Amino acid sequence: MPKINFTKMVASGNDFVIIERSPQSIINSPQILARRICDRKFGVGADGLLLLGKSKIADVKMRIFNPDGSEAEMCGNGARCSALYVGRRNTGIETKAGIIQSQLERNNVKIKLTNPLNLKLDIPIKINKRNLKANFIDIGVPHAVIFVEGLNDIHVSDIGRAIRNHKRFAPRGTNVDFVEVLGKDLIGIRTYERGVEDETLACGTGSVASSLIFALKTETGNKINVHTKSQEILKVYFDRIDNKFTPLETIGRRQKAIVSLTGFTDVWLEGKAKIVYKGCWCEESRM
Repeated sequence: MPKINFTKMVASGNDFVIIERSPQSIINSPQILARRICDRKFGVGADGLLLLGKSKIADVKMRIFNPDGSEAEMCGNGARCSALYVGRRNTGIETKAGIIQSQLERNNVKIKLTNPLNLKLDIPIKINKRNLKANFIDIGVPHAVIFVEGLNDIHVSDIGRAIRNHKRFAPRGTNVDFVEVLGKDLIGIRTYERGVEDETLACGTGSVASSLIFALKTETGNKINVHTKSQEILKVYFDRIDNKFTPLETIGRRQKAIVSLTGFTDVWLEGKAKIVYKGCWCEESRM
């Protein structure tokens, strides 16, 4: 029976199956493999499958496949796991969103993300007959950030699914972050992840997206602590380019969000990661 060696890793409650692409681990259909191996009942169980291989422009190339088989552009906690897997103090990771730089200090991993794009504030949307304001930013993957009170009482799966599929975010859809302000430099976050199609215990890019939106709306500094559902505190660092921002433009009686000309640079995400176990995936035929 064919076998594929894998490593199970976790970062802040986000868990991944990592497979190193080599002549000995030929995978013809990573989409099918992702659906099978990420299944928590009949597979290994994970929030995503990470395939690592050679890169012509960085130290390693990372492809990310969600449990539904779709391929993601980037994954913050996945990149941190990949950096720990590679084991170098400094690693460049090629992704579909660009090259991610990482710094490793034992099991503490920092990654530098690509600069965010397509920033929009206060987008009016209606969900279940309720009017909400969503903030949008692309941090390598799209994120809608909703500020709430009573974070623990939010029905993340139901509301998150409705926002994720809202026409305002078509055709790509979006990840959805529910954020509660807990202090001057502290936010709580719960995330509905596109591709997982459910809430996860943490989301690296969601933590970054939420921190940047929070920074735009407050007078906080350039370091935000993010309390995730897994109870780990992730740290987000950044530099600001310009803080002048007009969130809405009025056109007749209609309002629409404007893509901001402001932005951030030197954006970093920091947290712990670890190897959980290594194993062998067995299938009757190659994927």
